Amino acid sequence: MVTIKEVAEFAKVSQATVSRALNNHPTVKEKNRKKVFDAIDALGYKPNTFAQALASSRSHSIGMLVGSLDGPFYGPLMHHAENIVRQHNLHLIVTSGQESHSKEQDSIEFLRSKQVDGLIIYSDTLHDDELIALIAKQQATILINRYIPEVAKHCIYIDNEFGGYLATRYLIEHGHTNIACITGQLSKVDSRDRLQGYRNALTEFGISYNPDLVMEGRFDHQGNHKIANRLLDLDSTITAIFCQNDNIALAVYDVAVERGLVIGQDLSIIGFDNAIFSQHMRPSLTTVNFPVIEMGQEAARGVLALVNEQHHSLRHKLIPELVIRNSVKDLRK
Repeated sequence: MVTIKEVAEFAKVSQATVSRALNNHPTVKEKNRKKVFDAIDALGYKPNTFAQALASSRSHSIGMLVGSLDGPFYGPLMHHAENIVRQHNLHLIVTSGQESHSKEQDSIEFLRSKQVDGLIIYSDTLHDDELIALIAKQQATILINRYIPEVAKHCIYIDNEFGGYLATRYLIEHGHTNIACITGQLSKVDSRDRLQGYRNALTEFGISYNPDLVMEGRFDHQGNHKIANRLLDLDSTITAIFCQNDNIALAVYDVAVERGLVIGQDLSIIGFDNAIFSQHMRPSLTTVNFPVIEMGQEAARGVLALVNEQHHSLRHKLIPELVIRNSVKDLRK
């Protein structure tokens, strides 16, 4: 069995440097860190991770709570967070809260029972005071898609209100005035903020808000076809629908086909998220880009900086951008 001493001799560094490199200590120079891990690869050294954890009070793992373990949003979020974590020779342990308050609590307790070095938390149901209390217990915690003023330096979030405004303004600027909105679950702050952005744009352009044109859907695939049918049955003069995510837009596309409506001609659609499939829909979907890759990467960098007590200039607010494709008709022409 290869020992730390042999790794040190091969790398031409001290045994203490090998130990610090294995524990991801910030004082290790990058050239020495590379020597150590090149030696580990060459010799096939397998560190005793249990002994390392006892010696360093580190588990060399980061815990992550998300809403779901599948879908076009959470998949990239987890993937890009893990990439950053693995680059620092740590592992990411992921669990799902499934939009349940008790399951989110249980998931966090599970992660903390594993003695994770830090936490990345995406919570839909935990109250602000619960998350504030969590950070008081585990300072190396980053909250994603959530803003709480009392722990603002731990938060990374997107300006959902601005995203909803961008989507609605684009429709108005293309001549649409009878614009419907299918929201996500209104229990989610994302949905409420995007709805407020929709209302802000209507107000700015002097268009009266009509609550009958707003219906609550879901960010997943459940029930959105029914909602879209109900909306179009209610008002046949609707020319455009702001869908609060691309899953909802996909359901509206299906309903439009069933009704013989041509998207981008008879009915204009704009989505939110810029999910990978949105560019492959026909016509391709105009949508608001949610910078999910950046959020996952920034969350990982932020929590690693907290774990290692290093400075990192965290990007707290991420700004959405409009991705213009072919699903909106210009009524001014």
